[in-house]
This record gives sequence, structure tokens and C-alpha cells, in this order.
Amino acid sequence: MNKVILIGNLTKDPELITTNNGVSLCRFSLAIQRSFASADGEREADFINIVVWRGQADNCYKYLKKGSKAGVVGSIQTRAYDGSDGTRKYATEVVASEVEFLSSRGASGVEEVSSAPAGGSKSTGKSDTVSKFEPIDDDNLPF
Repeated sequence: MNKVILIGNLTKDPELITTNNGVSLCRFSLAIQRSFASADGEREADFINIVVWRGQADNCYKYLKKGSKAGVVGSIQTRAYDGSDGTRKYATEVVASEVEFLSSRGASGVEEVSSAPAGGSKSTGKSDTVSKFEPIDDDNLPF
């Protein structure tokens, strides 16, 4: 099994390229803070390279910016290539199958992308985000 779930902040603006076949490819790096502090009390971060393909790549390029918080689900991929100096180089990256935009509206200049509520109801002109939770009667739950 090869599955990775990450949440972090972009370290720089995403880069978008198009392959010779016209397929979009977006690359960015996530800074993910470790859950523990080092011996000197500092919390360190890991910097993970992410690759996104096709339509999702276009959306990442359009809506994500440096500092944006994003959640990524994907798999780890390692590849090898010959560097310009003739040495063998290795790259490890996460190939994303899902990317969630987690920054709030206005944070880092990024607008929040929200999907329509289930059932396809029309927007009322108000914010599509939920501002209050409504209580649910436990007897109405299907489980």
C-alpha cells in the first residue's frame, strides 16, 4: 500500500507546465511542521515536493499561492535521471490524487473555493460557507 495524506503550506507559488501531449502538470512544495520539538525546543518542518496532473493541476495553479494551506492525498514516487553534470540523480515526490484548498478567503491573497451544497440548491447571495451549525436530533441519524 502506498498512500500519503499531508496538510501544509505552500513554500512558493506553484509552477505549471504542459507536456508535449498537452497534459497539464503542476509542481509545488508543502512545508509540513513536525508534531514534536527538537532538543532545543524548536519545531522543525519537512518540505515535500508535490506533483499534480491534468485539470487538477490547472486548478492548483489558479487557486494556490505561496503560503496557501492545502491538503494532499496521493502516493510516493521515486524517479531517477541523469543530471547536467552526468551524475545519477534521484527525486522523491508525492503524486497527488486529491488536493483540497484549505486557506480561508483572503488568506495569502487566495480566495476560498467552495462547492455547491449537496442537493444542488442555488446560492442565496450569501456566503456559501456555514456560519452556524444547526442541532440534529439523534433519532434522525441513519446509524
